[in-house]
Amino acid sequence: MVGTCTYVKEQFLSTTSVPEATTIAQTTTRGTTRRRPSQHSSLALAVIVTCQLMVVLDATVVNIALPDIQRSLHFSATGLSWVLSAYSLTFGGLLLLGGRAGDILGRRRVFMAGIALFTAASLLGGFAPSAAWLLIARAVQGIGGAIASPTALALITSTFAEGRERARAFGVYAGVSAGGSSLGLVLGGMLTDWASWRWVLFINVPIGIALIAAAPRILSESEPRPGHFDVTGALTSTAGMAGLVYGFIRASSNGWSDPITVGAFIGAVVLLGLFFLVETRAKQPIVPLRLFRDRNRASSYAARLFLVAGMLGMFYFLTQFLQEVLNFSPIKAGLAFLPMTAAMFISSQITSRIMSLVSAKVLMVTGAVLTTVGMAWLSQISAGSSYGVGILGPMVLFGAGVGPLFVPLTLASLAGVAPADSGAASGLVNVMQQVGGALGLSVLVTVFGSSTRHAAKHPIHGSRVAQAHHIMASGVGTAFTVSAICMVCVLVLVAVAVRTRPAAATAAGR
Repeated sequence: MVGTCTYVKEQFLSTTSVPEATTIAQTTTRGTTRRRPSQHSSLALAVIVTCQLMVVLDATVVNIALPDIQRSLHFSATGLSWVLSAYSLTFGGLLLLGGRAGDILGRRRVFMAGIALFTAASLLGGFAPSAAWLLIARAVQGIGGAIASPTALALITSTFAEGRERARAFGVYAGVSAGGSSLGLVLGGMLTDWASWRWVLFINVPIGIALIAAAPRILSESEPRPGHFDVTGALTSTAGMAGLVYGFIRASSNGWSDPITVGAFIGAVVLLGLFFLVETRAKQPIVPLRLFRDRNRASSYAARLFLVAGMLGMFYFLTQFLQEVLNFSPIKAGLAFLPMTAAMFISSQITSRIMSLVSAKVLMVTGAVLTTVGMAWLSQISAGSSYGVGILGPMVLFGAGVGPLFVPLTLASLAGVAPADSGAASGLVNVMQQVGGALGLSVLVTVFGSSTRHAAKHPIHGSRVAQAHHIMASGVGTAFTVSAICMVCVLVLVAVAVRTRPAAATAAGR
């Protein structure tokens, strides 16, 4: 759901050199041959976009089912966030390694392996008898997604000719990505309401089996290429971020002086330090550190991390607030997010059309102001808030600000990148989204836990239900306040750190 409207642009740039991608994006109807895709190509596209639909559905379907999952498997209020974080950390941490595997081992082979792993983990997760079982299944799902997703995009590039045909294929891919998020919210509500939360995972199984059966008949295999896997870099970065997230979540329930909390933070620092050391010495590092030397690029990565941190927290807590406090059914909760999804889509489309007329910095600052105001408005939420007055307005305002932020930030992340680093640079865009979401959510869960404990010590007059609603609303409001601070950080970064560069300088690869 996060940035789905611009996801295709990020991935398209990851499979081409930056100058080439820019040219294609700007001249899809000029200098190309009008070709009608063959039936084989159409079937190949159907397989590829179905894979993407499965991955997109998984995130939003599970999000709506969180309250039911919590009750069924007895998650704590803070531990529930791992249902999302376990997936995000492994997906984001291994995404670049998955793309590399497709290049070295063969894209169709790796694509099928990723889908098989994702499907098996979905099946096991659906049968989960305990919280630990489900979290392991979610982590394995993330590994499968990290293997299949980047390879699927590379298969589009190798299947469709450059120009109009490839642009049309990426257009279909983008539509599925954007529509899949909204569909996932509604489908998740339907499955949870009419069957069980377990079906939000089981739904992946028939899709995955069909893809595995169709892929060998429809997709052509790419020639393996020599290269090196930076496995040490991928594992140390993923484990380090997992330790950091665990430390924050543990602190929310056991305190900052808890030995395990302290040990988690120490382990995270050691692992992340080792990751940076490995990346400086690796022959083919999974994250070329030279990408962060450019001020614009480093600032855009940081801005995206803060933006997604606040966004994922909003989805996570609003899902529970709508169902637990406002007594929305899962279906109604899914539909409640559609106005914001529509605002994101419309603002992204408008932004992409006016970028040649309006400065990228003006767009980013405008988007940051809208998201900051929207999140600050949401932070005023209370047990007496209604959807129409206290939630819908700030949600739409926030969604309207996402488009002017995501599109220019993506271009700033990729401008001036050498062709050899274009895949890593664009991959880092998605890594920042996944890791930023997991890390931000862990911080917000810690804040939520502290706030709810404080609210419980100062009860209000009323029934037990009213007390519970007051405690949840206090925690959610405080978490949204921290999310608003994240948006302020985004605003400062795009207003001060990101500089507007002349087009000629960007093209020259400064």
